Amino acid sequence: MLIHTEDITKFYTIGKFVVEALRGVTIDIEKGEYIAITGPSGSGKSTIMHLLGCLDTPTSGKYFLSGTDVTSLTDLELSRLRNKSIGFVFQTFNLLPRVTVTKNVELPLLYAGIPAKERAKKTEVILERVGLSHRKQHRPNELSGGEMQRVAVARALINDPEVVFADEPTGNLDSKTGKEIMTLFNDIAKEGNTIILVTHDATVAGYARRQLKMLDGKIIEESNDKK
Repeated sequence: MLIHTEDITKFYTIGKFVVEALRGVTIDIEKGEYIAITGPSGSGKSTIMHLLGCLDTPTSGKYFLSGTDVTSLTDLELSRLRNKSIGFVFQTFNLLPRVTVTKNVELPLLYAGIPAKERAKKTEVILERVGLSHRKQHRPNELSGGEMQRVAVARALINDPEVVFADEPTGNLDSKTGKEIMTLFNDIAKEGNTIILVTHDATVAGYARRQLKMLDGKIIEESNDKK
C-alpha cells in the first residue's frame, strides 16, 4: 500500500472558533493509481492534499506513506521525504521567474545534492518527455501558460517521486490548453506513476480512474472507473 490514512482529522483555531477541516478521513491508495479528489470550496480537499503531500500534519489519526508513519516525523524529516518521494503541480505554476526552464526543473535535484552533470542529463530527458526541450533556456515570462505548467510537471517528475499531487492544474489555463495538460497527465499515469488530482472541475476529475468526493471534511462518495 502506497498511502494509508487512519481516521485523520485537522482542526484550525480561528479566534474563538474551531474549524473542523477534516473529520476522520480513512484512505487507501495503491501504487500506480490515478485519483481525483473533488468537492466544493471548504469541503476539505485542499487540506487532505496538504496532509498527504506532507505540507501539514493532522490534528489526530495516522498517515503512512510506503509504510513510513509520517505523523511521527520531524519537520526536517518531512522536508526530506517531500523532496525524495513527492512531486507537486500547482494552479499558479510556482516557477522561479528569473531563472531558465532548465534551472527551474532541476531545483529538486539541487536540493537533493545531485551532481551537476547528472542533473543536466536528467533534466534534458524530462524536458524531452514533456515536449519542452526547445524552450529549456527560456524564462517563465517567455512561455505560454501551458508551457509553464509543463515545466511544473517536469519539475514534479524529476526526482522520480512515489506520488505526484496536482492542485487545480488547469485552473489558470484555457480549455484547449487544459485538455493538453490533462492528456499529459494521462500519459504519465499510463507509465505507472501515482497521480492525485485535487479539483472542483468535473471535466478534469473525469480523466482520473478513481474519484473521491468530499463534503464537510469527509469522503461522502467514491467511484472507480477501470480505464
